[in-house]
Amino acid sequence: MYTEYWNLSKKPFENTPDPSFLYYSKEHDEALARLLYAVRERKGAALLTGVFGCGKTLLGHMLLREFSEDRYKVAYIANPYLSSLELLMSITTKLGAMNLPQKKDELLLNVILDTFSGILQNNARDGKDTVIIIDECHMIDDARIFEEMRLLLNFQLEDRFLLTLLLFGQPELRDKINSNKQFEQRIAVKCHLENLSIEEASAYIKHRLGVVGCSVEIFTAGALKAIHERTGGIPRRINRLCDTCLLSGMVHGVRIVDEKLVLEEAKELGG
Repeated sequence: MYTEYWNLSKKPFENTPDPSFLYYSKEHDEALARLLYAVRERKGAALLTGVFGCGKTLLGHMLLREFSEDRYKVAYIANPYLSSLELLMSITTKLGAMNLPQKKDELLLNVILDTFSGILQNNARDGKDTVIIIDECHMIDDARIFEEMRLLLNFQLEDRFLLTLLLFGQPELRDKINSNKQFEQRIAVKCHLENLSIEEASAYIKHRLGVVGCSVEIFTAGALKAIHERTGGIPRRINRLCDTCLLSGMVHGVRIVDEKLVLEEAKELGG
């Protein structure tokens, strides 16, 4: 709606996991390097935590771009709010299993485990690594599911794991995993995304505007400071506030977003 007014190729502050908008803060850069290390060195399991809206899902989609189909088989689980059996079935299906029986009983579990094991073995034989990414893991309330995840790491050869498990979630996920010490001790790599600093938030906003072709300064220094203060440096909140500021700027016919406009829009959003 406002893209033509600001001379932008598309809206720069959508809260969708578009990798082209990924801004590498120091924490994002380090997290990506650590997760790639866990996968490439077959470390078994890795954990990424961060507050809501800090860019975990976007980082996950960036990771997917690093995994070529001829080298990796990947299962990405966006919603883990499932029973342990349903989660295992979803993983197995995303790894390529077809025509699994649907009746939920002990026989089905054995069939799924046999199928899952066969997929892992075939991938290893074909020179492919198996990667399982589970997003929003903090939503899991059943401790038995974390135990099932631990047991997945038992699929291994003498010298390597047959899969790499990447777990993403909000900070409370660490407490849930720590309650299962055997599982926690098998997570080889851990990383955490902090909120953006004022400098990083300003660079983040300018980066997203640059992606859509903006070559002029739209937000004043005071506006950038106000955005950081009102959003706490959380990218998803920054996106929401910047989006409404650009809309308001168009409505009011201004060409610069200043601190006053930011504070007005933040108040409307309840921030």
